[in-house]
Amino acid sequence: MTVSVANLLSHYDYTLPESRIARAPTAQRTASRLLDAQTGLHDRHFADLLDLLQPGDLLIANASRVIHARLFGQKSTGGQIEVLIERLLDEHEVVAQVRASKTPKEGSTLELTQRDGNSLPVTVIGREHDFYRLRFPVSALGWIEQNGHLPLPPYMERQADASDEARYQTVFANTPGSVAAPTAGLHFDDALLAALQAKGVQFECVTLHVGAGTFQPVRTENLDQHHMHCERYFIPQQTVDAIHAAKREGRRIISVGTTSLRALEASAQHSSDTLPTAGWAETDIFIRPGFQFKVVDLLITNFHLPKSTLLVLVSAFAGLAHIRQVYDHALTHDYRFFSYGDAMLLQRCTDCFAKAPEAPTAP
Repeated sequence: MTVSVANLLSHYDYTLPESRIARAPTAQRTASRLLDAQTGLHDRHFADLLDLLQPGDLLIANASRVIHARLFGQKSTGGQIEVLIERLLDEHEVVAQVRASKTPKEGSTLELTQRDGNSLPVTVIGREHDFYRLRFPVSALGWIEQNGHLPLPPYMERQADASDEARYQTVFANTPGSVAAPTAGLHFDDALLAALQAKGVQFECVTLHVGAGTFQPVRTENLDQHHMHCERYFIPQQTVDAIHAAKREGRRIISVGTTSLRALEASAQHSSDTLPTAGWAETDIFIRPGFQFKVVDLLITNFHLPKSTLLVLVSAFAGLAHIRQVYDHALTHDYRFFSYGDAMLLQRCTDCFAKAPEAPTAP
């Protein structure tokens, strides 16, 4: 039995020096670098996007806002715990990761620390794989926003400070629900958005709430055996109308980040006319080589972790061979990686995997 090279996790690996991980943002949002990898490889700055986009282009970003999803407290037995919200289910229930010396039991109580020094009793009502289902006696979102801490990705190896409260949010974030920032959007400031719109670039938004599952490692060599976490998204009717008009008129659609792309392409997969539809939905879509993109023409994104589903996604979008060249170039030209790092601009490849090579199945 054989499996395509493009379907083996080991082909999405690279070595990244610790010094290249961006653990703090640039002084100005648009001061980050941009690797223009549409055709060839060109070193630019993010503000150069004003020259790279054209009048009539449709730019679509994720307007989800990061919540204060990191919580601390103790079990009723006294053991210390750390809770990271995965996603909100309704007003009172959430799915979360719980770090504790011993596994919390169903029906047990977690005492979550409040900023005033008191605690809130939260009930463990079930377990879902690596996550727990918790019930708050008050509005979960309201309490979390008032008493929780902004979560930074594990690789930053630090707690959020006052500057992160602003810089780990996009300037267009308006709907709370994410536990990680849609980081491609962090490079935009109000002045660049205004300049793009003055040039004739149309700007619209979707909302996809990024879950903590985005940091879960892929544990199988054969990507066929990996199951994605589920994320909730919303596409406004205004955005749908803009997409339909752009497609009719042959104008380019540019996704700001992989989260926006996931929402757009997931919706299009279930649409009768192969274009997104308006409303709320959930997706566990795993975009990998061979995926048929129906909406997005260009992608603005940061540099992703080795062996991650997002690195697989960009390889599906631009071609595995091209992405290897992109990452090799970024590594040898001092680009900064991950959430606070630099960005790249990719063009969709239409026939990259028409004849994907085969390799022996991994043991």
